[in-house]
Amino acid sequence: MQAVEGATDLAALEEARVRFLGRKAHLTVLLRSIPELPAQERPAVGRFGNVVKKELEGAIAARRDVLEREELVHALERDRIDVTLPGRALPLGHLHLITSTQREIEDIFMGMGYEVAEGPEVETDYYNFEALNHPPDHPARSLHDTFFVNDLVLLRTHTSPVQVRTMEKQQPPVYVIVPGKAYRRDNDATHTPMFHQVEGLVVDHGITLADLKGTLETFAKAMFGEERSVRLRPHFFPFTEPSVEVDVSCMICEGAGCRLCKRSGWLEILGAGMVDPNVFDFVDYDPEEYTGFAFGMGIERIAMLKHGVTDLRLFYENDLRFITQF
Repeated sequence: MQAVEGATDLAALEEARVRFLGRKAHLTVLLRSIPELPAQERPAVGRFGNVVKKELEGAIAARRDVLEREELVHALERDRIDVTLPGRALPLGHLHLITSTQREIEDIFMGMGYEVAEGPEVETDYYNFEALNHPPDHPARSLHDTFFVNDLVLLRTHTSPVQVRTMEKQQPPVYVIVPGKAYRRDNDATHTPMFHQVEGLVVDHGITLADLKGTLETFAKAMFGEERSVRLRPHFFPFTEPSVEVDVSCMICEGAGCRLCKRSGWLEILGAGMVDPNVFDFVDYDPEEYTGFAFGMGIERIAMLKHGVTDLRLFYENDLRFITQF
């Protein structure tokens, strides 16, 4: 009992338990040898031995409770936390540059009253080409440019099919943008097989090319800075007439000419134009009553110009040295 009461920690208590109640302890050996004693001594020795064993076990259990409580108090004192200290900051992720650029574009156009529309990435030939005024022999329909699932189903090559789907569902006025993924058979420093676009569509009474330029100028100033200016150059797209390429004044040289803008002072940012009346025929809009414009921009292109990224593939290589800069 002195050894048990004198144990100052759980290790010393365990040593005492093994010493007095272990397999080789005197008490254990005595209790095992009871059958060898004379018959008249066995009951008394057995009773007394069990009393001693139970008292020792009880004393050890009581001492263990005391030592465990003391050890807990010491641990709490030793490991206590000052809850008034600031917490440890955990590393947090952030939006990818493509996602943040897309959301910035959406915010700009939503601020001008546009709604965001979405559509399927696996599209039919009708919505992707035919309803957008692409003739059967148009180069875009080629296997060299498009991922076909079968003759009538493909991965959309632009987000423009959602224009047609939107016009089928509602009558003018229509003011929508369509962000999303598109797919084409390209893979180099300025093209990837999967990329992101934002398509825009406006249909209403009295819409003119001047409305298109004003809209895109407002966008360019919001995205690249108030000092930016916009110019429109004649171009061709199957579903717009007239069609234009849209340039923004270079944000590096301020239009003076530099390596980024190839000494021209301008950077191409998107394609646009007035909606071709033939497209209205597919959705039963009256081209005599309504006019509209459409535009499409690559989100990667906008991000590259705004942040000075020189290789499109950097967006998809998941190199943290690049990603964490944004």
